[in-house]
Amino acid sequence: MIETPLKSASPIGVSLLTAAALTCFSLVGHAAKLTATADIKGCTDANISGHATLTEETTDEGIKEVSIHLKVEGLSDGKHAVHIHETAACEPCGAAKGHHDPGPFGQTRPDSAGDTVPATDINHPYHMGDLINIEVKNAKGSMKHTSNRVTLSAGRLSLFDADGSSFIIHTYEDTYCDQESDLKKGCAGGPRDACGIIKAN
Repeated sequence: MIETPLKSASPIGVSLLTAAALTCFSLVGHAAKLTATADIKGCTDANISGHATLTEETTDEGIKEVSIHLKVEGLSDGKHAVHIHETAACEPCGAAKGHHDPGPFGQTRPDSAGDTVPATDINHPYHMGDLINIEVKNAKGSMKHTSNRVTLSAGRLSLFDADGSSFIIHTYEDTYCDQESDLKKGCAGGPRDACGIIKAN
């Protein structure tokens, strides 16, 4: 049997193969990001308005992280608590229910802290929907935050479960309720000033 020597690939062929391989790698390494938005409106004050964008990315370790960028106008100056709440409803703002906190031991109602002693929910600020405060100056505020406690994709931490999710901005700042056995009433921000239903893009 006579063996035929392999022909060397032409430079053009090598270039095309390399380009195809790089394209495939790029598509795998940079899958489309999931995004969502929310239009923020005042609970009782029509002068309050804003917008939030959410973007989910996956880390090299496979952890999903959601970056949140929130802008709002019309709130009083100072810090205001911001949380993701467990229901996609804003009319009235109380319809958003408690903090997004799925899981076997999830509890959602830091708003009621202090009504019973000891408090029935001492999980704040460890709810999955607990975020940082937004600071408002001259009636304008902006907040950027990244969380691995929630996802836009399907799963147990998804914001798009059966009843969806909403942002709530509170009247006062979140002091993060740093008590081990009881919570001071209002430590999670008190009354609700604004709400926005989170919608997938």
